[in-house]
Amino acid sequence: MSASAPGPARQLAAWGVHLLTASSVPAGILALRATVNGDASTAFLWMAYTIAIDAIDGTLARAVDYFTYVVVPVFFLLQMRLLPPTLELPLTVLVTAASGYGFSQTAAKTADHFFTGFPSYWNIVAFYLYVLGWPLALNAAVIAFFAVGVFVPLRYVYPSRTPTLRGLTVTLGIAWGVAVLWALLHLGAPGARTVTVASLAYVVYYFALSTALHVHGRG
Repeated sequence: MSASAPGPARQLAAWGVHLLTASSVPAGILALRATVNGDASTAFLWMAYTIAIDAIDGTLARAVDYFTYVVVPVFFLLQMRLLPPTLELPLTVLVTAASGYGFSQTAAKTADHFFTGFPSYWNIVAFYLYVLGWPLALNAAVIAFFAVGVFVPLRYVYPSRTPTLRGLTVTLGIAWGVAVLWALLHLGAPGARTVTVASLAYVVYYFALSTALHVHGRG
């Protein structure tokens, strides 16, 4: 017996999901425009929107992911002059090529809910480099480190799906998101950098948990 065609309600819901996914593209374009205008706060808020859509939608089309997670933040790094001028071209090539490799891999996400290699969180990297105000040479080193990390098959936690400590990871992740959102809304204010530095505690936790689970082969 052939399956019946989906009803209007299911078709409408399916199109709604597609539109939600596709909304990341105009959000990314608006982030680019804000970057060109020198409005870092608005640019990061649009990038934060694309992260929220990713969290809600689950698996976004990889082309959309590549645009919002790689192209937009790299453009931001260049436009905001966060990289040494002599290294802008090689670092741009390195990041876009490495992330292109990462997105093209069938094993980018494992069956036991891990990311393989650094999962191209370039919008988050751009946020921290902008707010922390490190020397350009240190920014370049951070970018190169994570770009190379795309090729290193370390298993990174998928915050909402990796079983071990998932409740703690999600809870801390929500607290991190609130802290980052506050910093974005108060970008440039004296307390924004302090809150941003404090939010790095979750980043340390994330990498420590990922490393520990990888070493012990646990999910």
